[in-house]
Amino acid sequence: MRAVSPRDAILILLGAASMHVFSFLFSPAPSSIVVNTHLSSHDILDEPSPDPTRPRQPSSQTALDTSKHRIPHTALLKHAPGWTIFQDIYMANGTFFVVTTEPETFPNIALITSTGLPAFNTPESIAERMPTANEIAFISPDEARRMWGGDVARGENDRIYTVEGSTLILNDPDQCTSNNLSLIPFLAPQMAAVPPVVPLGNANTIGTGASILFIYCLRSIIQSHLCATVLNHYYHFCAELFYGVWAFWTGTFSTGLPPFTRAIFPHATALSWRDSPGMNTYFLRAAFPSMATESQPEWADRVAATAATRRRRAWHFPTLLLVDRSASFRGQECGERTQRTAAEAIKGIVGDGNFLPRGWWEPVRRSVLDFAGISDRVMEIGDRAFSRYGRDPDAFGEAGGVEEVVVTYITRQGVRRHLVDEDHERLVSSLEELCVRRGWELNVVPMEKLSKEEQLSVIARTTFLVGVHGNGLTHLIMMPVTPISMVVELFYPGGYAHDYEWTARSLGMKHFAVWNDTSSTFPDFHYPAYPEGFQGTQIPVYGPHVAKLIEDRADGLLP
Repeated sequence: MRAVSPRDAILILLGAASMHVFSFLFSPAPSSIVVNTHLSSHDILDEPSPDPTRPRQPSSQTALDTSKHRIPHTALLKHAPGWTIFQDIYMANGTFFVVTTEPETFPNIALITSTGLPAFNTPESIAERMPTANEIAFISPDEARRMWGGDVARGENDRIYTVEGSTLILNDPDQCTSNNLSLIPFLAPQMAAVPPVVPLGNANTIGTGASILFIYCLRSIIQSHLCATVLNHYYHFCAELFYGVWAFWTGTFSTGLPPFTRAIFPHATALSWRDSPGMNTYFLRAAFPSMATESQPEWADRVAATAATRRRRAWHFPTLLLVDRSASFRGQECGERTQRTAAEAIKGIVGDGNFLPRGWWEPVRRSVLDFAGISDRVMEIGDRAFSRYGRDPDAFGEAGGVEEVVVTYITRQGVRRHLVDEDHERLVSSLEELCVRRGWELNVVPMEKLSKEEQLSVIARTTFLVGVHGNGLTHLIMMPVTPISMVVELFYPGGYAHDYEWTARSLGMKHFAVWNDTSSTFPDFHYPAYPEGFQGTQIPVYGPHVAKLIEDRADGLLP
């Protein structure tokens, strides 16, 4: 990522200042919001719990079955730590309400959600992210009727309004994991004082609130360009968040898969989940072209609309998947083993130590590749390889049924965290010698210099992917899965991270971690480690060792 010049900083400040002035001059007068805790009594009519195995079909009406005054009970369709699919759940004033007569049958809310605050590994942060009844509350049908039910005697409708279709709630904050905000030190105190999400009261207050909004908007702009967050990171957004979403959704609805209608980011702005290279938006629009997105301001609208003083009302979500990163880390698979939130989603579908069957990710992969203009023949490389291998197992010794072996080395020599220059040259020479001798294709690519279509065109044909630990390896989710597909990840000695190892294995591909001239693969286990030098420019590697790993895998010596 290039450094921010003084000109860039000035332009950012001018743009944000213009937004501040415009909002100050033209914003409507503020209004105070007071939640009325008085509950009125109404007659009670309940509906039996629906069949949890069948997704609710959208209706053509806006209000929820108001003519019959029925409030469907909430059903739990599927749950794993941080991943929960509800049927008929309600939201009012920012709180999700589970309507049930059996609250004890639902999981602990700490394994469902969090407060959505930024996560730090401190006792204080852990405590403030623990959810309360402000996040999820369990109420009886009687209570739901008293809160939102219309007066039958007066012919009033229930004050429950259906958000049609299937909704995805992504509860992660737009928290910086690393940043370059020191480039503009005069803003640091002001930005540190602003909460990650502007409280609704502040958003409706002139004066101090307007100043907070000004800094908030400015921070959002700067974060989207200078700050690496979980949401605006290609790997975490595509290969972890939506990777887990697809696994959990398709595993729950094995037949009659309902499409996503919308994705909501309650704690992030529209800029917060967009990465600078633009891969997140490219992926999302290509994979889910009909899915709408809402962010923190739109969620605040929904919260405000259900916080009326005298007329209490609620939103009704027929089918909702709630995803929460902090809740996933409270699970054993993510918190103790892999540090991958998607691991909880997959474990929730297939159980311990198992992965989904080959091809589960193909609908998403092919949608993205098709959007990039990749031909069906290229997208079917993996299918043809397994077909050939199935007919003739000896083909494994002849490149595993792959018609054209492609080795791709993602070079990072032009960005931070890269190989020693001499070792980079020797690695390229070793791969060139191997590919010339075997008649294979070699691509040495600096991904940051290619268009998205060019990047995907290379990856869609890649059999062996090599690279230093970094965001470029996220492209492995677009590789064809073949009997010999493999990812070779280069680490600084003593360093390790699970990101790409777990993802490669969950797709059915081999992964090798390499430290100079030594290597390791599953079931060997390594704890994450980030020693000094991990992010540096002096990462060593012995090129001939990497070339031998690739050749041995192609020849069936590393099954």
